[in-house]
Amino acid sequence: MTRIETLLNSDRTVFYDGAMGTMLQSRGLSPGERSDIMNIRSPDAVFEIHRAYVEAGSDIIMTNTLGANARALRDSGHSPGRVISAAVDAARRAAGNRAAVALDVGPIGDFMSPHGDLTPSSAYALFREQIEIGAEAGAELIAIETMSDTDELAAAVKAARDACPLPVFATMTFDKSGRTYTGVGPEDFVRRAEELGVTALGINCSLGPGESLPVFRRLSELSRLPLIAKLNAGLPLSDGSYALSPETFAAQMLDYRPLGVKIAGACCGSSPAFIRALREAFAE
Repeated sequence: MTRIETLLNSDRTVFYDGAMGTMLQSRGLSPGERSDIMNIRSPDAVFEIHRAYVEAGSDIIMTNTLGANARALRDSGHSPGRVISAAVDAARRAAGNRAAVALDVGPIGDFMSPHGDLTPSSAYALFREQIEIGAEAGAELIAIETMSDTDELAAAVKAARDACPLPVFATMTFDKSGRTYTGVGPEDFVRRAEELGVTALGINCSLGPGESLPVFRRLSELSRLPLIAKLNAGLPLSDGSYALSPETFAAQMLDYRPLGVKIAGACCGSSPAFIRALREAFAE
């Protein structure tokens, strides 16, 4: 049994990590700079963030590769191979035997046709390259996240299934309307994700635990797959900070436990303190 299978078959909640980008900003990431370039420019900073999450209690940490595809990196001077391999190496060194490493795969950054020039075949090719590199470098899980379009999600999941035998998690990001910004609702998401054969599904980013609860409740009604909730530290404030403290975030996340959340974590605006508070709250 793999480490991911062991975690998913356990009786307890599995804990994801928290934000990477906002943590890197305090370690030299300049405004407007790509966070994944820090895998090359400052691998020790990436390693230290991963290690802090492991020490806070994360069972799964995500590589710093959210947008590390060839199209997004084309003007960066760095190849996906170099960026992704460095990212997986930093995560694996930090995880050791204490946590599993998920390859973070996010949106390509362009609209799918007919709203943009990204076709299913071109999206598939970009995702497959990214996933093959990550799997070869030693990732244990493919975590497709922050998706808003089910066609792009499908391209990513199909690429993952064709590229490697690793489990696939899929999360989409919903706004206050209960839909993604391309209009996808929970029903469409669950139907498509289950047809694609994902291992677990859920929500990440966009909103805090309080605002996202109605969508998660609907997911729990629709799907029997393991459910993921990896949410922001509340809403962003005018000074760039986020509204929730680690303790308040963790308290709000307790509402997800009776709804069957299996994998719980944090997203934008969070830190290792959020994961520590989350573990403590769920242990009570």
